[in-house]
Amino acid sequence: MLKMTIAAGVAALALAGMPVTAQTAAPISQVAPAAIAADPANRLTLQLSNGGTVVILLRPDAAPNHVQRIQTLARQGFYNGLKFHRVVPGFMAQTGDPKGTGEGGSTLPDVKAEFNRLLHVRGTVGAARSESVDSANSQFYIMFAPNGQLEGRYTVIGRVISGMKFVDKIAPGEPPAEPTTIVRATVGA
Repeated sequence: MLKMTIAAGVAALALAGMPVTAQTAAPISQVAPAAIAADPANRLTLQLSNGGTVVILLRPDAAPNHVQRIQTLARQGFYNGLKFHRVVPGFMAQTGDPKGTGEGGSTLPDVKAEFNRLLHVRGTVGAARSESVDSANSQFYIMFAPNGQLEGRYTVIGRVISGMKFVDKIAPGEPPAEPTTIVRATVGA
């Protein structure tokens, strides 16, 4: 499997002469519809080895298949013990690879891209993939800062609604010398 990186995809688009700007359509609201926000099944909670708890509001209205994949894997305990294997300060923290290298995924088939108009702002959670747009599987990233070059190129699946200060404390590196891990990932209340 190809290494799952965001930078590789952006670089490939730039080399191919394709624009790496936001979609031309206006972005949809970053605020989830009330019914989605109220549904406990749309809350992914990550207990981190740095002592923090991060709560992500998943957006099945924007990326139903990707959200279903994250929910399924979290319920199976897939993410428990996995490292944040690629953490670039000022950019993003990436996890979800059982190999810890950026080259792995789950045993489930890859998920087709569900590009949407949600913005890549601080706290955005997106599906990591290889250069192939339909190669997302289990890996995801959390943005430290806005990055318009990713909009319309990577599937946004949600946003951190609690615990961003703990995301900021995830150990940096590619890979980190002493990686932060997901102690436990759960879906629901």
